Amino acid sequence: MPKVKTSKAAAKRFKKTGTGQLKRMKAYKSHILTKKSQKRKRNLRKATLVDATNVKSMKKILPYL
Repeated sequence: MPKVKTSKAAAKRFKKTGTGQLKRMKAYKSHILTKKSQKRKRNLRKATLVDATNVKSMKKILPYL
């Protein structure tokens, strides 16, 4: 059986937690920050978990994570 290739783009963006869930950073924090409130920018700094609806497809592109 051949090995399954990992999506390197996804591997750089996601980490696995101790309980096996996928951790990701939030989007919309890179530019045009002047119109965003301080509270919104502060909350975008925090990491969050991948939604349950996306986990199946994420496991497919990250088979060894």
